[in-house]
Amino acid sequence: MKSGFVSIIGRPNVGKSTLLNTLVNAHVAITSDKAQTTRNVIQGVYNESDTQIVFVDTPGIHKPQSKLGKILNKQSFAHMKEVDAILFVVDASTSLGKGDLFIMESLKNTDVPVLLVLNKIDKLKEEEILTSIAIYKDKFSFAEIVPVSSLTKDNIECLIRVLKKYLKDDVPYFPEDMITSNSISFMVSEFVREKLLLLTIEEVPHSLTCITSQYEEKEDIINISVDIIVDRDSIKKIVIGKNGERLKKVGTLARKDIEEMLGKKVYLELYVKTIKKWREKEKLLHELGFNEFE
Repeated sequence: MKSGFVSIIGRPNVGKSTLLNTLVNAHVAITSDKAQTTRNVIQGVYNESDTQIVFVDTPGIHKPQSKLGKILNKQSFAHMKEVDAILFVVDASTSLGKGDLFIMESLKNTDVPVLLVLNKIDKLKEEEILTSIAIYKDKFSFAEIVPVSSLTKDNIECLIRVLKKYLKDDVPYFPEDMITSNSISFMVSEFVREKLLLLTIEEVPHSLTCITSQYEEKEDIINISVDIIVDRDSIKKIVIGKNGERLKKVGTLARKDIEEMLGKKVYLELYVKTIKKWREKEKLLHELGFNEFE
């Protein structure tokens, strides 16, 4: 048995969460085309008969604009430590940017093997992939470089094979049927937030968060309440939509995912609350699960 922890880092919107879901073959991290979708550390567990890899998906490293942004960056950098390997994920279909260079500079101080994952190769020709490899190889001494497509699953098995070389432990951390260590309450609130990202305009995602306020399991149904917290009444109106249509659609879509995860009928209630400047309130951020890392 080989086992270990692998951190997934990178700029926002390079496909880290999609990669995690593909690696563990399950919907454990929410995804969207909006930057900074991931806000908490998500763990996904990959199991084979002789292998267990615990993947740690981190928020995208970015230039912070709020107290929340600073905490998210600290979370990401903290999870570069105490792992067996780091997957530095980049979008191979875009050019090397300042954000990538900033992360690579930060990685120069780590003793952990860093593997470059060139994601979204389904958008590239073979010669473009080779050019991308050469560009990144010139900037940093990577332990391995693995081109993949999280969307088409191209080269994912190769990435798993490569990672096995870096696993240092020989005991499983989680039961073999476990795919995530995150709580059910957290997953429920994330499914709601994912649907909000899907159905709202660009400015809205950064202005809201979700928290499960009630989870009551009965014999034939599970009653769940989720609070959607926004920072302005104008955003509250957008989230609710005309005659409550958008909020109703969010609830319908989220309930389907929740029922699939739990294998049971769910009654889901959503409440939208305005808390001005919630992203700057340290005590509230702590209560919402956004904790600092030293």
